[in-house]
Amino acid sequence: MKINIVMGFFLPVPPAAGGAVEKSWHRLALELACRGHDVTVLSRRWPDWAERETQAGVTHLRVPGFAHRRKLWLNLLLDLIWSLRIFIKLPAADITVVNAVALPCLLGALKPSAGRVVVMPGRMPKGQFLVYNHVARVMATSTPVRTAVLAEDPRWAPVTRVYGYPVNTTVFSAPRIPGNRVITLGYIGRIHREKGLDLLVDGLSLLAARADLPPWRVLFCGPSDVARGGSGPEYRDTLASQLARFLPATHMTFAEAEFNEAALAGRYREIDLFCYPSLAEQGETFGVAVVEAMAAGAVPVVSDLACFRDFVRPGVNGATFDHTLPDPAARLARVLAELLASPDRRATLARHARADAQAYDFSAYAERLLADFQALVSPLDHDREIV
Repeated sequence: MKINIVMGFFLPVPPAAGGAVEKSWHRLALELACRGHDVTVLSRRWPDWAERETQAGVTHLRVPGFAHRRKLWLNLLLDLIWSLRIFIKLPAADITVVNAVALPCLLGALKPSAGRVVVMPGRMPKGQFLVYNHVARVMATSTPVRTAVLAEDPRWAPVTRVYGYPVNTTVFSAPRIPGNRVITLGYIGRIHREKGLDLLVDGLSLLAARADLPPWRVLFCGPSDVARGGSGPEYRDTLASQLARFLPATHMTFAEAEFNEAALAGRYREIDLFCYPSLAEQGETFGVAVVEAMAAGAVPVVSDLACFRDFVRPGVNGATFDHTLPDPAARLARVLAELLASPDRRATLARHARADAQAYDFSAYAERLLADFQALVSPLDHDREIV
């Protein structure tokens, strides 16, 4: 098959500047190419990178894009401009996977050479499914995303499936270094307010006031600049100042974002309890970092967002706390304290977390994807396209 994979406007592929979607589709492109398929990835042009090249069997076309902006309306406008640029460059294919908002409106009848259109909404839909046509598959990243798509327009029910995101479980599941060490509570992801990091710091301050817990430390790792999805370096510095009020410098680390997968995996393997208290009811659509942490053997502790329920099973492979009830910081602190005090329980949850993360392994995900794509290009399945 000839397969196009269209990325968003603000990050390149290969993922030199991060991005969960970019990481996932880059690796998937390699998996599909290894299975003999003709794969082209269209992503943002990057300084000193070729506009067109082939790497490891994948053709890369790079188009001028834009930095991410704070305002939604401006990002949507830039997405439209990006989609028009991609429309002009897009090669013929059997399948075109789209990780952009406006582009599906331009394909189908206007560009049938793009083949069957597959849409993967990276965030909650914003009305675009009311105007989409000629889409053969909607790859929902989680159950709440599927629910939101169907709430916009129920006609998408026959072609919408929940896929999640793939994860390179091989690199993340390497053995940990044995031995006694200080228990690490960690967060890896964008340093942004919507991730509940203020809530996490408040919860950690309550833990620090307790004398009955084993020694622990904190690791934060991720981009803070706005261009890469953070709330700005000043927000990171504020979090660090707040932590310094109750933790010694030797027990807290703020690390820059890791874009090398092996180095990132090493960071995950430092973490025993992976804290992801996101408050983004509409912004959180899966939680790649949570699955990566699970694959690395960390116990996930997450807020009770619907998207996490697809893979975090409280009391089996992780823990949750209800961030919507009064005093959520105290609720989070109680969950963390129970796990800090229970090494056997941590070990059991971590073992189940590792095992459950395997369901999102790239190899298994790619096989499922190819089977779906093959069905979509079959003449018998052609009438399932929503027009």
